[in-house]
Amino acid sequence: MSGAPAVPKYDPFARLLHWLVVLLLIAQYIVAWTMPGIHRGTKPVGLIVVHLDLGAFIIAIMIVRVVWRIVRKEPDVVEGTPFTRGVAYLTHGLLYLLLIVQPLMGWANASSRGWQVTLFGVNLPSLVPTGSALGHTLGDAHRLLAWVMLVLIGIHVAAALYHHFLLRDRVLRRMA
Repeated sequence: MSGAPAVPKYDPFARLLHWLVVLLLIAQYIVAWTMPGIHRGTKPVGLIVVHLDLGAFIIAIMIVRVVWRIVRKEPDVVEGTPFTRGVAYLTHGLLYLLLIVQPLMGWANASSRGWQVTLFGVNLPSLVPTGSALGHTLGDAHRLLAWVMLVLIGIHVAAALYHHFLLRDRVLRRMA
């Protein structure tokens, strides 16, 4: 493979941010599925606090990621039909959107419960007042969109594997 053309990769920092978000999401889903149910009067302890902390960290990393993507040029566009490129852009856009909106909705829900959200030990401001109906509604949407995000992640992973194993192109290697 020494004569193979160079693979246009994302830069190392972009790859680090991508894989950090992957690891955080794996941890976040594990925590979410194993933490106790949240009901009226539930106190933010144990895995609930871990879930809140992971969500705040995901928002922080995604802000850095969005800024990095704006200031840095990504690798050349990979070949494909207009349809497949459109699906890729739509999937990536929705993932970016959900990776920011989803934790914000959880934060708003925590705020409506009077819970403190922190990032690296720093108290973050409440997004809505304690008892806010909007915060409780956003909590319900937060749970639903967790499943939507899993579907999008599944599409993203399936597409990467399809490119690697069936099309045998270099799409997957751009982020490796």
